[in-house]
Amino acid sequence: MNQIILFTIITLVAIGATSAVILYFVAQKFKVFEDPRIDEVEASLPAANCGGCGYPGCRNFAETLVKSDAWDGLFCPVGGNETMARVAALLGKEAIEQDPRVAVVRCNGAPQYRPRYNEYDGAHTCAIAHSLYTGEGGCPHGCLGEGDCVVVCDFDAIHMNPVTGLPEVDDEKCTACGACVDACPRFIIELRKKNKKDRKIYVSCINEEKGAVAKKNCSVACIGCSKCFKVCPYEAITMDKNLAFIDSEKCKLCRKCVVECPTDAILEINFPPRKSEVAEPAEAETK
Repeated sequence: MNQIILFTIITLVAIGATSAVILYFVAQKFKVFEDPRIDEVEASLPAANCGGCGYPGCRNFAETLVKSDAWDGLFCPVGGNETMARVAALLGKEAIEQDPRVAVVRCNGAPQYRPRYNEYDGAHTCAIAHSLYTGEGGCPHGCLGEGDCVVVCDFDAIHMNPVTGLPEVDDEKCTACGACVDACPRFIIELRKKNKKDRKIYVSCINEEKGAVAKKNCSVACIGCSKCFKVCPYEAITMDKNLAFIDSEKCKLCRKCVVECPTDAILEINFPPRKSEVAEPAEAETK
């Protein structure tokens, strides 16, 4: 009996030792050597893991930065130019600076500007609502107001306005990660160049229907009249599918297009009052 137990123990020890040796050689054979600089780069990133860089997480992005010879298209929107410069110094590379960007909601269809044909009583997500119906006001391109963009924002930079029912972006908190852009099933949110003093001019409409139909569903819709296109001295405005679009990279914020828009579809944000607006009260006081 003792001999059987001893034989069993010896056999198990032999099997264990043999397996350990085999595993050791297999591990050595298929060992993956990881560049230690990846850890340093990852530590320099903001650890937001938001996907704004186009990668699942900061670790994946750090690995790509270390292994890539050229950084074209590689940028951390959360950390910005400062972070990219710090990483470039670690790796002995040159960072490509980019203009800061900010999310912009291209819909101004508040209740006072549109009729209400129906009321949605389904699951309160934009993704589901978009697949089920056009919208309360009949515009197939307008904001559905269910707040999917708010849910996905990790930086508390976007909230629903209870009065207008539209999402509003906090420029100071927005990191341009693009999560809200991807979450919107109607693609009304886009990333645009962030200018000084957070000033921006953009067409707050993406409705591609013909002018009469678009205006029937929303009084501040773009009707494709091309008046803004004709007055822009910088070729920053293009017309496509009954819709005007202002390129934030070309726009010089001259505001000439704003006053030409007959439906007030072009918004000017964070600008001082125009001279005429300041002069009117003064003239009224003299009468």
